[in-house]
This record gives sequence, C-alpha cells and structure tokens, in this order.
Amino acid sequence: MAHKLQQGLHHGEAAERSEQDCIELPAPSFWPFVTAAGITMLVAGLVTNVAFLVVGAVVVFSGILGWWHDVIPNEQHEEVPINQALRPSPIMVEERSVVRLRAGEGGHRVRIPEEVHPYSAGVWGGLAGGAAMAAMACLYGLVAQHSIWYPVNLLAGVIMPDMGSATLEQLRAYHGFAFFAALIGHAVISTLVGIVYAVMLPMFPKYAPFWAGILVPVFWSGLVATTLDVLNPAMNARISWPWFVACQLGFGLVGGFVIARSVRIKTMQSWTLAERAFIEAPGLRHRNEGDPK
Repeated sequence: MAHKLQQGLHHGEAAERSEQDCIELPAPSFWPFVTAAGITMLVAGLVTNVAFLVVGAVVVFSGILGWWHDVIPNEQHEEVPINQALRPSPIMVEERSVVRLRAGEGGHRVRIPEEVHPYSAGVWGGLAGGAAMAAMACLYGLVAQHSIWYPVNLLAGVIMPDMGSATLEQLRAYHGFAFFAALIGHAVISTLVGIVYAVMLPMFPKYAPFWAGILVPVFWSGLVATTLDVLNPAMNARISWPWFVACQLGFGLVGGFVIARSVRIKTMQSWTLAERAFIEAPGLRHRNEGDPK
C-alpha cells in the first residue's frame, strides 16, 4: 500500500498516474506531404503544361492511397517512452466553499451610478456657474479694458461674427442687440453644459470636484481655443486666454458645487433583487419610510 501511494504521488493523480513505460501515439506519415505536393502540381499544370497535370494527378492518387493504408483498416502507431523524471507534480485537491446569493440581498450586480442628479439640478447648476463666469468676465473687462461691455461684445461674437473685426472702442461700448445676443447665448450654453455635468458627475464617484471644477474646464478651454483659431482668428486674438481659463474654472467649481449638493435620485441599480423582480413576498422587500405597516 505504501509503495502504491508513493507511486501515485510520483506519477500524479487520476489520469496522470500510469504504470506503463511508454505511450502509444499515431505514427508519423509523409503521405500528407506527398498529397499536398501533388495538388500543387495539379494547380501548376492548369496554367503551364499538361505534363504537370498528369504527374500531379498520379502523385495525388499515390498520396491518398498511401495515406489510406496508414489509417485503414488498422491505424499505425508508435510507442514513445515515458521519462519518469518529467512526471507532473501531484494535483492537490482543496475543498472550498461557495458564497451563494440569497433572495433579498442588496447590491446584486450593481452598476454605477446607483444614484443620479435630476436634470433640474443641472439647469440650476449651469445658471449658477454661468453667473459666476459672467461676473469674472466683467471683472476682467473692468481691470484690463475699463469696460464691462468688452467681454459681453466678445461673447456676442459667437452669434455675430462681425464683432470679431470691430474696433477696440466699439467693443468697449454698449450695444443693445449684442447684449441680448450674448445673454441668451450664454444662458443657453450654460444650461446645456450644466445638464451634461449633472449626467456625468455621478459616473465619477471619486474626485468629482476635480473632474467638474478643474479637468473638464481646462479641456473645454483648449477645445474652444483650437476651434476658434480656425473659425474666427480675429476674435481669437482679442481673447485673454488666462482669464478665459479662469472663468471656465469658476463655472466648473460653482456649477459642480451646486449640482453635487442637489438631491440624488436612486436608480433601479440600488434596488434589491426582489424589488427588481417585483416579488411581493414578506421579508424579501425592504420597507420604505412611506410604506404602510
């Protein structure tokens, strides 16, 4: 018994354990190569000479016949000796337990995000960020150009391309139509960007202030600078890009803060398995605060 146990450990477990000194394997055969060479000669004979076609047919027939005799009626085998020193190590079987899911447990196949912000939070966050951005832009106008209308007229240039070629005095002056165009355009863009923020922020559960307040505004500033340099180079030369980046950061920080502080709406990802399956069974569904007892 001890000898058999030692032999089992040496040769491995189950199918790896064998007392034979050799293993039978299919014998090697050169007939498949002969058949392949004949097929090559057949194909060559179709475009060169009939002699290749005839010789190729003879070679293919001989290869198929020899291949047939190697397999049928008795398949040819050869014995390969077993090197006892190269036996695999024994397979050690370890018992493990499996954690099974129980009905009613939460967190079953949870996908991010579990909670989202309402679109209204994106609207209010976008408007708040737009107001902060407008205040910083007007501050730049007072400090650098001594007029709050300078950044307003530059912003109106998005809708009115002629503002890009206006003189410095014209940009510092008040223009009623340019003011309303800049106001409407800024409000619409800020609202849309705020909604995008509300949708994207729950997807970044970690470092959301960094994504919303710093990284996205810097990326957006680079995209606007590159696009404006191609579409309207004259206006691009009039913009102070350090102030522009600062205004974008102000938008991201204020808008992201307002959105992050808003009420979150739970999605179906936060429901239990029983709730997702709409199972009405006592003890499987969690009772909410507003549910009747």
